Amino acid sequence: MNPFRWSLRARFLTGFVVCAGLLAFALYTQYVGGLVPCPLCTFQRGAFLVLGLVFLIAGLHAPRSRGARATYGVLGAVAGVAGIAIAGRHVWLQHLPPDQVPACGPDLNYMLEAFPLGDVLRRVFTGSGECALVDWRLLGLSMPEWSLLWFVLLTAWLLSTAFARRRR
Repeated sequence: MNPFRWSLRARFLTGFVVCAGLLAFALYTQYVGGLVPCPLCTFQRGAFLVLGLVFLIAGLHAPRSRGARATYGVLGAVAGVAGIAIAGRHVWLQHLPPDQVPACGPDLNYMLEAFPLGDVLRRVFTGSGECALVDWRLLGLSMPEWSLLWFVLLTAWLLSTAFARRRR
């Protein structure tokens, strides 16, 4: 069965289920596996959440008009590209030589309480030492590398769904 021939509703809802599964796995690794997320991990979760919500709303709406589908495509693409940028930055930090890794900074909760949002965003995207640690791998890829792969796949899936020609 070709997934590109599924209904728009099924394709959008499949994207939502994948995002929900990825977020569930992240929470499982945090609360059961004991992996504490760094600030970049937290922002990636936020991007998956927004992308999943776009998939869910589009799936429930099942838009017929090209304009409505394009709106969902653009909204989801913004979340997907943001996720790609965040995960890409995280992967880059993990591949820095040890002597070039930035020093560890305060955790995200402290920064949100102590600094204005603009400073928090700048500090998070600058990265810190804990973001460069690789403490989990699956098939040779770290969690940020898997996130980057999933963001690329989900964004491509969303765009192919939102901008697909309707079959009559």
